[in-house]
Amino acid sequence: MNKDVQGKKGLWSWIKRRKWWLILFVIVGAIFVYFINSGSNSQATGLATATISRGDLRQVVTATGEIQPLNTINVGSQVSGTIEEIFVDYNSKVKKGDVLLTIEPSVLQASVDEAKASLVSSESQRDYAKSEYERNKILYEDGFIARAELEQSQTTYEQAEQNVNKMKSQYDRAVTNLGYATITSPVDGTVISRQVDVGQTVAASFQTPDLFAIAEDLSKMQIETAVSEADIGMIEEGQTVTFTVDAYPTQTFEGNVRQVRLSPTITSNVVVYTVVIDVDNSDLRLKPGMTAFVTILISEKDDVWKVQNSSLLLRSFDGIVENAGDATTKTHLAIQRNIDGKQTVVLVPYEKGLVTATETEIISDDIQEGDRIIIGRYGQTSSSSSMRMGGPRM
Repeated sequence: MNKDVQGKKGLWSWIKRRKWWLILFVIVGAIFVYFINSGSNSQATGLATATISRGDLRQVVTATGEIQPLNTINVGSQVSGTIEEIFVDYNSKVKKGDVLLTIEPSVLQASVDEAKASLVSSESQRDYAKSEYERNKILYEDGFIARAELEQSQTTYEQAEQNVNKMKSQYDRAVTNLGYATITSPVDGTVISRQVDVGQTVAASFQTPDLFAIAEDLSKMQIETAVSEADIGMIEEGQTVTFTVDAYPTQTFEGNVRQVRLSPTITSNVVVYTVVIDVDNSDLRLKPGMTAFVTILISEKDDVWKVQNSSLLLRSFDGIVENAGDATTKTHLAIQRNIDGKQTVVLVPYEKGLVTATETEIISDDIQEGDRIIIGRYGQTSSSSSMRMGGPRM
């Protein structure tokens, strides 16, 4: 009995002294068994498959743009002066002809008075020259003066007449400029911008200064969005558009493509084209300047067979079917189908239909419910001289 106990204690002590060697031996043995089981010239037979489903497909182009009034008029001033009074403010509703502001008219009125005085003076000179000409004409007929003197009086009269016309034009221009001191609205609309205040000086010497921006009709808006040259070929007038804005994140608005402008611009080395979208804003919820996140519907199909685009990357039927014949991955799909309770591989002819960014329509009369498309083979392959670990083999 004592010998048995002593023997067990001795074995246990021997194991404790050599435990790291034993652990290493077990690990090496496990690795050896793994490769033996993998075996040279062996091949796993698991097939990687993907779902073929029925559903709706939508091909779209996305972009962003700014919501703008359909027609915005910038109201300016053709004359210089100090603003005397302003009659409208932001968001004011105006009618065509309503007075927006007046410019202090004293300088312009002085120009009118000066032009009027010049006109009266020129008319007096013309009347005198006319009388002189008519008197000389009588004297010439009676033989008291020479013909040259008559012609000189005639020329003086004609020049005085032209000077009257010139002074009248200057007077009319001065009166017109005085009228420009009263700025009126050119259209019916809403004031969306005011650039000036009372007492501010307007200088119209080199260019017309902007005083107001008037949106003609806020119930009709437009979105100008930039579409890249890669997508512009799919955009056509009349296409349906949906968009959202940050102000109403749970609501989707609708519109239609009105125009594809042919003038390109280059943004960050990308050629883009402006697409104009008409938007109904009868409820006036959309405000000028809002950023719209636009989705342009190119095409859509309902209840079709579809797969993920990555499911169509299989390049060969080698290792999938024994004899593919003339079938290629461009004309046929390798389908895993349950036939009489057994998973069977069949080749099904097909065509690609609508293609979106993530999914492709499968057009085929041979697709059945429950079919799965084969996208490769799981496992590893090896030879006598080399070994390769494998995932799905495409």
